[in-house]
Amino acid sequence: MIDGVKVKDLRVIPDERGMLMEMWRSDDPDFERFGQCYITTVYPGVVKAWHYHKKQTDHFVCVSGMAKVVLHDRREGSPTFGETNEFVIGYQRQRMIIIPVGVYHGFTAVGPETAAIVNIPTELYDYDTPDEYRRPFDDPEIGYDWSVKNG
Repeated sequence: MIDGVKVKDLRVIPDERGMLMEMWRSDDPDFERFGQCYITTVYPGVVKAWHYHKKQTDHFVCVSGMAKVVLHDRREGSPTFGETNEFVIGYQRQRMIIIPVGVYHGFTAVGPETAAIVNIPTELYDYDTPDEYRRPFDDPEIGYDWSVKNG
């Protein structure tokens, strides 16, 4: 696991009417602060990657469909420099991925449905000077293959 990354199984409370899923609580031991909350979607066959933040920690929960979330550590001096982690999350596996400052991340839909991810970052989005530092999804320095692994 990349240094600083955390994966939390989420509490799902089902009953005869449906279910309730707690995503993030201010009394969680990993809670830092609240910046904002937003939802982002990705269509099947599309990759949203790569970027990292210098200020904010992200908290990803896939609330619709299934998503493959991939993290890559390019932080100089990190004990896990060069390591890549992948997680498949969504309706079949309700988890939160906590992505620390400096870790590249991206995601794609798994299967035939659009995937929707709720992110609860620690910082507000700054429209004038966004805290986003990007590389192309197929960056050879990262070397991650986003294609579906059949077989």
